[in-house]
Amino acid sequence: MRRSRREAGEGQAGCLVGVIILLIAIFIAYKVVPVKVKSADLRQTVVDEAKSAGTHPDEVIRKQILARAQDDNLPVTEDNITIERTGNLIRVDVDYTVPIVFPGKTIQWHQHHHAENPIF
Repeated sequence: MRRSRREAGEGQAGCLVGVIILLIAIFIAYKVVPVKVKSADLRQTVVDEAKSAGTHPDEVIRKQILARAQDDNLPVTEDNITIERTGNLIRVDVDYTVPIVFPGKTIQWHQHHHAENPIF
């Protein structure tokens, strides 16, 4: 039976490629996860404000959403917030784009949060 001998260092290239891919994945997660968490926080604020529409006028809802966006450093302005009341229903939409900067490229990540609730 013939045995093959490996030379020293053989097979290390695969390990190096794996480590590089792992480091790239960690870097991408480092850039994207905080934006995703902040976006989820703003979405929850939109839902909560739509639920309390019976006790808050539109301007209070708008100010609460803007305050949360400002706390989370999200690029939301008054023009990005749409509040519609029709009969006994409220619709709140927040539409904005978050730039995520990577070396050599900036990705524009579009976000849209929508909440629709009955007004009690």
